[in-house]
Amino acid sequence: MLQEISSRYPKGLALVQIARLDKPIGINLLLWPTLSALWIAAEGFPGWHLLFVFVLGTVLTRSAGCVINDIADKDFDGYVERTQARPLANRRVSTKDAVIFMAALLLSALLLVLSTNAQTVWLALLAAMVGGIYPFMKRHTHLAQLVLGVAFSFGIPMAFSAVTGEVPQIAWLLALANVFWTVAYDTQYAMVDRNDDLKLGLRSTAILFGDMDKLMIGVLQFLCLFTWFMINRQIHFSWPFYLSMLIAIGLFTYHQWLIKDRDRAGCFKAFLNNHWVGAAFLVGIVAHYSLI
Repeated sequence: MLQEISSRYPKGLALVQIARLDKPIGINLLLWPTLSALWIAAEGFPGWHLLFVFVLGTVLTRSAGCVINDIADKDFDGYVERTQARPLANRRVSTKDAVIFMAALLLSALLLVLSTNAQTVWLALLAAMVGGIYPFMKRHTHLAQLVLGVAFSFGIPMAFSAVTGEVPQIAWLLALANVFWTVAYDTQYAMVDRNDDLKLGLRSTAILFGDMDKLMIGVLQFLCLFTWFMINRQIHFSWPFYLSMLIAIGLFTYHQWLIKDRDRAGCFKAFLNNHWVGAAFLVGIVAHYSLI
């Protein structure tokens, strides 16, 4: 089926692949924390309008981020084992087409966020700026994963702003927990490409941490859980949230086992499995507000 579609609509399929719409892991990793914040801000179901805006907005902005990432890396991806089949790397689509597609995605996301309020729009524009510089960071700093963590956390203050018109302290605590988590799982992702990145002169936290990579991922996972503990002290979640915490602890332990030998397959599997952490927290939060 995929080959038939590819033969009939080669450019369309290539654009879908550039946006990673065929690989929704990034959407999940971005969406679950954003929806968790939306539920907390609204103290329950946020309404169909905001749910639609943030779900579709997440899909659009994540897709646009993937496109700009591939544009930035088109001269490198062909030399990296994991990315050498990407459409821009093997010239199945032009840079011009990719830029037009990215602009269309961003414009669609902007039209969505315009239905909220001015503060949320400004936060969205700032998020787009951070997301836009992220793909270029690995040329200049080992902390590209930290920049991604910030970019992937903007949906949290945006959710509070859209619901309440302000961004309280609890929103920044949620964002901080998400930054710790994002840097942890993106370091696992960077461990997959570490050998290729070293050859190309690119940088990442996986390279920065070196032999301490597993320990530092464990520290970041602990800091994520500790920040959630501090969040709980303010919100006083009910028992479903504690079950979510136990699941997250179990999953983090599983990730440490997967990366123990630092092989590509194990590190990539750990990265992919992380979306269950976000899903567990979201289910616990939704269940909490359904019970009260």
